[in-house]
Amino acid sequence: MAMNRDYFHADISRRIWDTKYRFRELGEIRDQSVEDTWRRVARALASVEKSGRVEWEQRFYSVLEGFKFLPGGRIQAGAGTGHRVTLFNCFVMGTIEDSLDAIFDALKEGALTMQQGGGVGYDFSTLRPGGTPAVSVGVTASGPVSFMQIWDAMCATILSTGARRGAMMATLRCDHPDIEEFIRIKQDAAKLRHFNLSVLVSDAFMQAVQADADWPLVFPLGARDLAAAENTVERVWSGSMLPVRCRVVRTLRARQLWDQVMQATYDYAEPGVIFVDRVNALNNLWYAEQISATNPCGEIPLPPYGACDLGSINLTQFVQAPFSAKAVLDLEGIAGTAAIAVRMLDNVTDLSRFPLDKQKEVAHSTRRLGLGLTGLGDALIMLGIPYGTPAAARVAGEVMQRLCESAYQTSIELAREKGAFTRLDKDKYLQGKFISHLPQTIRDGIARHGIRNSHLTAIAPTGTISLLANNVSSGLEPVYRFEYKRRVREADGSLSEHAVSDYAHRLYRELNGAQAPLTPAFVTAAEVSPFMHLDMQAALQPWVDNAISKTVNVPQDYSFEQFRSLYEYAYSKDLKGCTTFRPNPVTGQVLVDLDVAAEQKEKASAIHCCSTEREAD
Repeated sequence: MAMNRDYFHADISRRIWDTKYRFRELGEIRDQSVEDTWRRVARALASVEKSGRVEWEQRFYSVLEGFKFLPGGRIQAGAGTGHRVTLFNCFVMGTIEDSLDAIFDALKEGALTMQQGGGVGYDFSTLRPGGTPAVSVGVTASGPVSFMQIWDAMCATILSTGARRGAMMATLRCDHPDIEEFIRIKQDAAKLRHFNLSVLVSDAFMQAVQADADWPLVFPLGARDLAAAENTVERVWSGSMLPVRCRVVRTLRARQLWDQVMQATYDYAEPGVIFVDRVNALNNLWYAEQISATNPCGEIPLPPYGACDLGSINLTQFVQAPFSAKAVLDLEGIAGTAAIAVRMLDNVTDLSRFPLDKQKEVAHSTRRLGLGLTGLGDALIMLGIPYGTPAAARVAGEVMQRLCESAYQTSIELAREKGAFTRLDKDKYLQGKFISHLPQTIRDGIARHGIRNSHLTAIAPTGTISLLANNVSSGLEPVYRFEYKRRVREADGSLSEHAVSDYAHRLYRELNGAQAPLTPAFVTAAEVSPFMHLDMQAALQPWVDNAISKTVNVPQDYSFEQFRSLYEYAYSKDLKGCTTFRPNPVTGQVLVDLDVAAEQKEKASAIHCCSTEREAD
């Protein structure tokens, strides 16, 4: 019998598979090879098909083979194992009602979700500001940031039980009275290390910043307050789709608050910014839900109890004649893989368990998917196109358009075969801003047959699964560094060191020899200007109905004035959010060769949104 092909080119990739995705049961190894892992996943996802299961298993296997399609980590680790786990990477939890009972109920729900391996997002804007009287019990509210510290302790406790690394996202509105405390909290290296933080920035706030106007900080009036309130405004607040009356607690200059956000992000890499009105305006389910939180890495804005299963197409496997004058991307192959991947991810919804019944209900009624790409930086190098250039942005946009249109066409065909998602209102769905710019053939197909999945595309950071696939560049990011040493924590807690080589760099050396000069396309993140990072994100955004996880690498000596303008540029480019990383004393470097010392790892281990460990997979 012929020997199995070795798909791993790097020890670290084999180690990632062995420790994270290889199926073991009661100490017995069930996946003898990575092919066994692919077969297990393909068979499990095909098992929900009503007919043709053998044929679908083979088609699913064909896109998994060779790392062409990389399902989210929970799918690879859990599908076909029989373990009581969720196959969904990311969740947003329910609206936190402003009472002690409700707060601790929400904490419990988060703990149950993280125990099963889901990353969670919360909007804390519904909690009354610190110093507000809680009349019914005669005490004073401590504010949302104080309760976030209880969540942080819960996360640390869950992780100490041996659960896989999880992450949490906390958001707070830019008009919440405690927003300044929220902005400052992670400047203390000991605080909220298991949270990523993002400010929900409204269009009205950005307009106030540009006009140098006053900005009121407000909170909804309770039933007892309505008669006594004098200075009030109306806001569509978190947890409601309709405007509510809010008391103006105090007023400050919008630009002053914006500068506080910018200075904190410049010095400490947090908080990030989510342009929440744009998220809601472009939400395909604009008529049915209000979004005010995202998953931990920001690429999936979700309603209360929303969940999304992720997968990424590895572009490096679709470059023909790499590094030559004839190098070209196989767009047909990408589209065909996208079609199969959509069916696979749709089947995840039916196969997966859910930590909470409410999560299952929302997932089954919307069937949200997040299909994206990874290896873009390496693919561009293989095509001879420097990252960040207009040519790179054009290619990236073409790829994402092809992927998106294939995904939507497939979802229409699935609706015809299996039925549309239950919360579909065809007329309103077709009025959506994102849907209205898709090709007429797709809109006609939705009008005729409906669509199986409310959302279909997202760009995830793919930190671990890209390393699994022989260290291709992650998501839409440029290559961070071509060669470095990386330490990986083993199951027993010890650290092992691995030499890591970027996929495209290793392939180039194999084809051209160790001494061949690198082509001009070999650029790293540090050589790409921050504005070019945003141009690449903007090239993909028109074809992404969820959102994009992107880190804009900023040099340490970048001036604050330049830095601040990055966020206004991101807003002007119609992006849904912006995350930057400038090396700083609290979170250190993005990669520091990569665990210079165990102490430094522990200090920054709190899965910062911009670290290479930030994907909960």
